[in-house]
Amino acid sequence: MFEIDTDYLIVGAGALSLSFADSLLEYGDGHITFVDQHAKPGGHWNVAYPFVTLHQPSATYGLNSMSLGDDLIDTDGPNKGFYQLATGTQVLGYFERAMQERFIPSGRVSYYPMSKYQAGSNGEHTIVSSISGKKTRVNIRRKLVDGSAWTASVPATHKRKFEIADGVRLTTPGKLPEAWITDAKAPGHYVIMGGGKTAMDVGVWLMNMGVEASKISWVRPRETWLINRASTQPGSKFAKNSVGWQLEQMRIGATASNGDEIFLHLEKHGHMFRLDQSSLPSKFHYPTISQGEVDLLRQIEHVIKIGRVNLIEPGVLHGVDGDAEVPADSLFIDCTATAATRSAVSPIWEGDRITPAILQVPLVSLSASVAGFIEATFNTNEEKNALAIPIQMTDTPADYPQAMLGNVMNRMLWSQNPAIMNFLNTARLDPAQRMRNALGDVSENVRHDAGQIRSATMAALPNLKTLVAKNHTPRVC
Repeated sequence: MFEIDTDYLIVGAGALSLSFADSLLEYGDGHITFVDQHAKPGGHWNVAYPFVTLHQPSATYGLNSMSLGDDLIDTDGPNKGFYQLATGTQVLGYFERAMQERFIPSGRVSYYPMSKYQAGSNGEHTIVSSISGKKTRVNIRRKLVDGSAWTASVPATHKRKFEIADGVRLTTPGKLPEAWITDAKAPGHYVIMGGGKTAMDVGVWLMNMGVEASKISWVRPRETWLINRASTQPGSKFAKNSVGWQLEQMRIGATASNGDEIFLHLEKHGHMFRLDQSSLPSKFHYPTISQGEVDLLRQIEHVIKIGRVNLIEPGVLHGVDGDAEVPADSLFIDCTATAATRSAVSPIWEGDRITPAILQVPLVSLSASVAGFIEATFNTNEEKNALAIPIQMTDTPADYPQAMLGNVMNRMLWSQNPAIMNFLNTARLDPAQRMRNALGDVSENVRHDAGQIRSATMAALPNLKTLVAKNHTPRVC
């Protein structure tokens, strides 16, 4: 068997792994080997639906060392007035360029695509090609990095949890643009399955393609809170919104008795949306959306709420809370994959293994880049873990105080460490730094509000800790 030596064997080549490695390459001196199941770097973007876009600003996604996106403002469509959303094709191209123009030319990176990592019972590490079957033994001098721990579930690869009877037409978002290949006749009706951001993307796409809202039904077992895209835009033009977004979170964090109160307050101040204003959402996975998209989606009036669907028959859905009828010629679109899962967290550094985790919810790229910098800069696992406390992803509004508290506590740890602060001061991926940079060209009122964030944060800490304890959810492992 062929053997190679490396300092870091990184399993996965998605955004998290690449951002972690980007910091290792910039601030460390070790050799890095990637092993990834996809043909190209980019993780789940390789199997995303064709009309997918990045929902968060491109300015804070990807790698610290490379800009993403064209820095242009949309002039029409539901995203009008905001920075253009990077398409899935753009994101994949970005990660491909990073691998081919930055990582591999450095002479410190090896890349094994279309391959799987295999752990042996005696501690050996093996790369197995999915194409040739060739096996390569890997001798790791420093650490195994498990970048697969934050693998997103996407419609193309997830296993649905409901059954379909004969005669039911079911597809995934990725196959929608291919409908003309197999069906000459357009469906008479569409049924969107799922209440997450993918389902919203499908709804917007269908209407942009000319489908009338009356010909769309939407199965939404749970309502979700949505972040107003205006509140997360970079630059001085949007500083009032981004400053207000941070300040109002902390103001209500000091007095709220539960997560619902926090979201209702943020909605009142224009930072949150809900599609159904008569229903209090029970879900929150950090989806970001524009007012224009919300306006479009609210046109879909046939919303089906029968709990989790367990069976679809021609013209009828069977859920845990009842049944619902739809036109017999409906095309069902499975959008039930969950990109964000709330799983238990453990220390990032354990023995000779590193498991990058979220340190600033929901900023995967920033979190991984900070973890990579810490690995390259500090010595012991104990020292590193003390500077990077993993945070669980949210599922419900009740989980949000935990995420708020975790974000603040990590920021406080970093603020006391000059090396990390120097890193963040030039970090492309850090929205806090971008917000500070934007304050030089804003009104005095906005600068005043920005100056209140720190004191509001300190005032919110006691109550946030109380809310976390009340929810009986440990903030970290």
